[in-house]
Amino acid sequence: MSLVAGSYERFIWGFKLKTLKHSTETLTLSPLFSFPSHLSPIKSVAVAGSVAVSGGSDDTIKIYDLSTSSEIGSLNDPTSTVTSLVLYTPPSLHSFPRNLFSAYDDGHVSFYDADPFVHLKTVKVHKKGVNDMSVHPSGKLGLTVGRDECLGMINLVRGRRSFFCKLGKEAEIVEFGCGGDKFFMGTGETVSVHEAEDAKLVSELKGEKRVLCLAPAMNGLVYTGGEDRNLTAWDTISGKVAYCIEDAHSARLKGIVVLSKIDGTSDEEPFLVASASSDGIIRVWDVRMAKKDKPTPLAEANTKSRLTCLAGSSIKSMKKRFSGSSDSNKEEQDEATEQ
Repeated sequence: MSLVAGSYERFIWGFKLKTLKHSTETLTLSPLFSFPSHLSPIKSVAVAGSVAVSGGSDDTIKIYDLSTSSEIGSLNDPTSTVTSLVLYTPPSLHSFPRNLFSAYDDGHVSFYDADPFVHLKTVKVHKKGVNDMSVHPSGKLGLTVGRDECLGMINLVRGRRSFFCKLGKEAEIVEFGCGGDKFFMGTGETVSVHEAEDAKLVSELKGEKRVLCLAPAMNGLVYTGGEDRNLTAWDTISGKVAYCIEDAHSARLKGIVVLSKIDGTSDEEPFLVASASSDGIIRVWDVRMAKKDKPTPLAEANTKSRLTCLAGSSIKSMKKRFSGSSDSNKEEQDEATEQ
């Protein structure tokens, strides 16, 4: 399992989550790398298997190989500040992404082939900057929200915008659920849950303060964090709080990653969720302990920087380096195991 965080100070941070021998409850975040990879603040990061990417205000996308803890290249195609990055991995491939999608502050979205990283197309989706982007698990559909207070839908097969509508409010977050049957939009302190087929409103998750990040889970929950400094799990059907880790951080949350693929009901394995705050702290929680009075994180790392984003992968082992041959990629897929 790996975590990658970006910071306002231009630094990229990489960590590997290790389980100490003879104990599933004792974890440690081991540093993989940290260096100033951009010329200006990092706005977005994405991770898929052994691949990580970051985008910043310097109109550049950096590519990293987590198996060697190194930067292996950059993409200079972005037309503006990179505001959102998505690495799409088909269900049949656990260890290496097929495509990279990037959204920009000028309203454009770019498509890349991920092996090797080749620019395929750039389309204009919004009149103003794109705030966030999400890709359906099928890889055929993308959703974007922008500063023009609109929701955009992109046909990723044909490479064009297929739907566009006015929301009335500026949404800052959009995210498909794990199964792809629902999607979430974050607007201020409210997260709305919609059916993916017709965008019908299912429920509204109303918090007390602005939501800055969210992460859906396999068990029908969605985790949110933001200015309230809490890590909150919501029931997407009822719209009520399932449980909450209050004061999970001493500053506002900037990123959440669900590391476990299990449903969280097992007593043997911890259900792991990672969170990062703007004061530089990254914490990993077993959310089964949320009902305790004062739950403590299983692992913690202090980057001593102003973190802006967090991404992670539940892949346990990453032994192969990047390779252009399909045979090497097949070997890599066989060697990687998923949590």
